[in-house]
Amino acid sequence: MAVQPEGTPCWADAMFSDFEGAKSFYGDVLGWTFGESSSEFGNYTQAYADGRAAAAVVPPMPGQEGMSQWCLYLASPDAAETARRIRDNGGEVLMEPIQVGDFGTMCLARDPSGVVFGVWQAGTHEGFEAPAGQPGAFAWAEVFTREPEKSDAFFPAVFPRYTAQQMEDDGMDFRVFNLGDTPVLGRMKMTEEFPPEVPAYINVYFSVPDVDAAVAKATERGGVLRFGPVDTPFGRIAAISDPQGANFSVIDTTTTEGEMPTLTDV
Repeated sequence: MAVQPEGTPCWADAMFSDFEGAKSFYGDVLGWTFGESSSEFGNYTQAYADGRAAAAVVPPMPGQEGMSQWCLYLASPDAAETARRIRDNGGEVLMEPIQVGDFGTMCLARDPSGVVFGVWQAGTHEGFEAPAGQPGAFAWAEVFTREPEKSDAFFPAVFPRYTAQQMEDDGMDFRVFNLGDTPVLGRMKMTEEFPPEVPAYINVYFSVPDVDAAVAKATERGGVLRFGPVDTPFGRIAAISDPQGANFSVIDTTTTEGEMPTLTDV
């Protein structure tokens, strides 16, 4: 697998206080299996979709306990240079670039509107192995922010290969960042429907063969349905909070309804 173009979503992970509970939940809902925990790296544990790396889960380090949240990593050929651009464009580097064995180099950052994300400079670990569309695989991600103008300026400045298109829709403020002709990341303005205590975040989508079955399993296991299921031009989708508060969405891209929206270059 070739190294991903700069700015490509390439990995996702989340920290869970109830580590075994998280593995059990996502195993049931997304069909994941799990590898051996790496004690050298804080019991970091990869999740697999049909034997291919799809994401990872990790227990918190002492003092890091808190609400769980999925973190999306964007590919970089030079994590130190990306960290410089983050600072230069009003973002905050939460964790300086650090080498993770021979797997690669990571850093954690926050955009000016409060969205936390990761940066990954690949070594031997190049990121997602499971192809989009395969059950359990990463499918899409969206930045949810109350200050879209800040995110809209920040991400193309940090990842200069991004081009942007705005959706023509009076009902929502939605933008798409592309690499060449490929959409790689969405940006949604959070409305007053979101409780004020919900921070800006990146919502990660995983593919499932049956959204309704995934929702039923998630709620049976203590998850909360936040939105949907609903058919869209992109697929049938639903937004869920897992039992530990981490938000994610599920999508079946084979079930679509309606015309694709008009996007205008910005």
